Amino acid sequence: MNDATRTKSVTQPLAVLNIVGLSPYMLGENTPNINKLLEHGYQSHALLTEFPAVTTTAQAAMLTGKQASSHGIVGNGWYFRDLAEVGFWKQSNELVQANKVWDELKALMPDIKVSKLFWWYNMYANVDSSITPRPHYLADGNKIFDLYSSPNGLHQDIEREIGTFPFFNFWGPKAGIGASEWIGKAAIKEFEKNRPDLQLVYLPHLDYCLQKLGPNHPSIAQEIRAIDKVVGSIIEAYEKYNVAFLLVSEYGITEVKQAVHINKILRRAGYIQVRETRISANKVIENIDCGASSAFAVSDHQCAHIYFNQKSQQDAEKIEAVKTLLMSTQGVDKVLDKVEQEALGLRHERSGDLVAISKADAWFTYYFWLDDQKAPEFAKTVDIHRKVGYDPCEMFVDPDIRFPLLHIAGRVLKKKLGFRYLMDVTPLKPELVKGSHGRVTDDPNNGAILVAKEHLLSPDKQYKQTDVFDLIKRHFVAM
Repeated sequence: MNDATRTKSVTQPLAVLNIVGLSPYMLGENTPNINKLLEHGYQSHALLTEFPAVTTTAQAAMLTGKQASSHGIVGNGWYFRDLAEVGFWKQSNELVQANKVWDELKALMPDIKVSKLFWWYNMYANVDSSITPRPHYLADGNKIFDLYSSPNGLHQDIEREIGTFPFFNFWGPKAGIGASEWIGKAAIKEFEKNRPDLQLVYLPHLDYCLQKLGPNHPSIAQEIRAIDKVVGSIIEAYEKYNVAFLLVSEYGITEVKQAVHINKILRRAGYIQVRETRISANKVIENIDCGASSAFAVSDHQCAHIYFNQKSQQDAEKIEAVKTLLMSTQGVDKVLDKVEQEALGLRHERSGDLVAISKADAWFTYYFWLDDQKAPEFAKTVDIHRKVGYDPCEMFVDPDIRFPLLHIAGRVLKKKLGFRYLMDVTPLKPELVKGSHGRVTDDPNNGAILVAKEHLLSPDKQYKQTDVFDLIKRHFVAM
């Protein structure tokens, strides 16, 4: 790119809508608003996903144009060896180890304005406006649900106009369309206030229902219509601003029928160590001791990173033994060593010494206990940070609770009275989960989607998530 390509001002804004879980096969009678784009100069393509096909890896690929081996986002969480702790859903943009598309655009067009709404690694990004979920954690263990925004006060101004962000619709048993509806309204308000040239908007709705119910459930058609309506409201509101659109998704969600308890397998084989805590005279709970375990897994949907401690890392026979053990496990498709990870662009210091991929109809739990009575207290709560893996069961209320509303009301009353309480409604029943993602789908039509203006696309090209980076740049700058 030379000086002749530099542009001093932007002639047409671009809104990138990340419609999580939307797949090419869903387009049709349930997507009238997206169809209108396709009737007016836009094309749709299957978007080949990066592995693992999970939120943060997919987003990092689209925003950097690189694979995980370069940007370092090997999953939604990974093992921080220097802390001997697993960290999921961290938020600092500094964790992404590559230039983002806005960095390059700002170098070429210093006056370009960028806003980033609910995309991950949002905090401290080099953008002009941002909003992301960020609760306050109090000294007594309580949590106040809130957002973080930059510049300071942005989300408070928007909440005064459209109401408080419905945090319980964003994750947990009540996750649903309310969060995406709010984000859509917030995006419109933010655009009206700041007039960004590039606006990134995250719409997560389909992620919830597809995992809970599976893609073949009859109600999914209604859920697709619901998110299409949100997209339609944004398109309609932006018409007077002459905004162009780029629609993407992170992955496709396919039906699953079995859960693989990968850490239980490793524990039975003697690789995992736990720490016991006596919380009452008759109750002992366990937590995994990552630093003391010779090997353990960080589960992330249909991908699991297996980490070995420093001593075991040097033991090739032990690594091979674990690989053999896992390959003989029902529901496991592949187990990749570091060399084999290179072919998928995943090899990085953060990736596991081994990486397991489930079969198409399976997914990995994080469970490491062998007796549910000894499960850690957080196992039955919505707690995305202390679990050594992703837990889709947080979207359910335990069906064994006879009167769930009364159960929850009792916990809330304890909280108000200042007593110790536990919002223990999450079931330890992975069979409830009917959809998952993480492996690259066998059929691209069931995977991620790309909808862009025809002039940006080559009709015969197969587009990958790393190509989204160039598509965004091409909208603003001749390449």
